[in-house]
Amino acid sequence: MVWLPLLVPFLAGPAGRRLVSCLPPRQAAWLLAVTAAGLAAGSTAALTLLVVPGATHLPAVAALGRLLTPLSTGSPDAVVAVAVAALAVLLLCAALFVRGLHRRWTQLGRAKRLAARADGELLVLADEFPDAYALPGRPGRIVVTAGMLRALSAAEREALFAHERAHLRGRHHLFTAVTELSALCHPALGALREPLAYALERCADEAAAHAVGDRRLTAQAIGRAALAARGAARRPDLALAATAGPVPRRVAALLAPAPRRPAPCRTRAWRSQQPC
Repeated sequence: MVWLPLLVPFLAGPAGRRLVSCLPPRQAAWLLAVTAAGLAAGSTAALTLLVVPGATHLPAVAALGRLLTPLSTGSPDAVVAVAVAALAVLLLCAALFVRGLHRRWTQLGRAKRLAARADGELLVLADEFPDAYALPGRPGRIVVTAGMLRALSAAEREALFAHERAHLRGRHHLFTAVTELSALCHPALGALREPLAYALERCADEAAAHAVGDRRLTAQAIGRAALAARGAARRPDLALAATAGPVPRRVAALLAPAPRRPAPCRTRAWRSQQPC
């Protein structure tokens, strides 16, 4: 049972890719982020439990815990070896986690300084390379280059801005931060990055389609922006962009019929309609 939390994360990647195809984007994003955090906590706890039996073989630890015998029935050499290995992995994960937190904090500081250059929600860069992305922060900004503004029509620009606005309102950068930090606790959880990124982009796609009231226009704007932004993007690490991820798959989802909402239920007790 102690080894199980260390093995389950290897199934997270295939399960996550299947999950984003079966659930609505918003539910899939929440479930993936919570799953990543839970599996990371479970693997950390399992490593800690592997350290404890070996540590009780040390006289100082045994005396501190008032233990008459070590907490293990296996070979002392094997138990101590496993404990040492688990402790080394724990220390490595802790160092990587702290380093990852510091890196995210530094990136947020850079994003804040860049966002301070904007007077309002939109920050236009005098760059010929077509690009647009959501820059998280307090407050977040939508960054767009002059090249992207020229590549899209007015209606397409509005759909693109609605997409990036959905990233900011949904605070999607926190979902990616949870997954990135969880992957530092267990490398297998890195496989959740791709399905989570797709789920977040689909969330923003649907929000943009709802905001502009035209799914075909939203699909056209995303597809044209992705074609215009081909090449190496020069955007901050924390940026979330409509041109990221499997754009053809997302465009196909937007061109498909809109997901149906649950039909209202009628009861004799209530005159109002309640969703099923």
